[in-house]
Amino acid sequence: MPSPATELSHQLARNAETVCRHYLSNGRKQGHYWLVGDAQNNPGRSMYVRLSGPLSGTRAAGKWTDAATGEHGDLLDVIRESCGLVDFKDVADEARRFLSLPLLDPPRQHSPHSRPSAATGSQEAARRLFAMGVPIRATPVENYLRGRGIGTADRMPSLRFHSACFYRPEAGGSVARLPAMLAAITDLEGRHTGTHRTWLRPDGSAKADIDTPRRAMGALLGNAVRFGVPADVLVAGEGIETVLSVRSALPEIPALAALSSGHLAATRFPAGLQRLYVLRDRDPAGAAASDRLQPRAAEIGIEAVTLTPRLGDFNDDLRRYGLAALRARLRLRLHAEDAERFMPV
Repeated sequence: MPSPATELSHQLARNAETVCRHYLSNGRKQGHYWLVGDAQNNPGRSMYVRLSGPLSGTRAAGKWTDAATGEHGDLLDVIRESCGLVDFKDVADEARRFLSLPLLDPPRQHSPHSRPSAATGSQEAARRLFAMGVPIRATPVENYLRGRGIGTADRMPSLRFHSACFYRPEAGGSVARLPAMLAAITDLEGRHTGTHRTWLRPDGSAKADIDTPRRAMGALLGNAVRFGVPADVLVAGEGIETVLSVRSALPEIPALAALSSGHLAATRFPAGLQRLYVLRDRDPAGAAASDRLQPRAAEIGIEAVTLTPRLGDFNDDLRRYGLAALRARLRLRLHAEDAERFMPV
């Protein structure tokens, strides 16, 4: 009988490309391999991951080699290195979260009057963290969004503010408590599956001056941060700020932020959807996500329209050219009936 580590490795290998797109997002697919700089997700081409093959042996799916260093391993090693984890339990828990498997936490004893603690990074911990937040009106989150050209704070119940959210440096060191924008990650049924954190400077003038100011916890694959209730039309993009920039121009259009190019490509479609506007970031990962999402939508009869910014993403466009110019550019790309329906008069 295979060990738990072997079974996890095999399940990751069965989803090798999805694993690579999430944890090695700075790489790209070439033939049957994923090419990236190293297992820490730095850009480059010296490390290659086999995307297909048997579950064991030297040519197994998920096996990788770094030609520059001679290092090699499997997808559990990728998770360890890209997430900066040390203990195997943390690696296994992260893999299980990614695969939407239950965590293997030992049972704990609680007093009759105490509330059981939630496993770090679990869906329950994500829900509890979001519940600790407050509406973003008149908080540093509102300042942060306005600084990026985004308004309409009252229309964003999926965002909250936490005044002292824990931040643990990936390279080790002391834990800090910093203000943060919290975003609820939900599935198609509206269940809260995760929470995304963007740590901010105390006044909200920018993201916090830390190495990784954005992180997500909980179950992410196929889920998203959602704005509005989708019906027959939906906007989908990677970043929260990117999606909210377009929604500033089209305040009534339903939208979702998938949080990464890999997760955007894996977006699940709500029932009744007829047209999907894909907000493509202007980089190779954004192009790859759009290229994967469009045929998936077409297979089930959904028209997918890719919207490409002038600059890196639509928030760059909003800040550089202004809201009126962004709205005018979007009007040219939307179907006429959608422009009439969602463009403010």
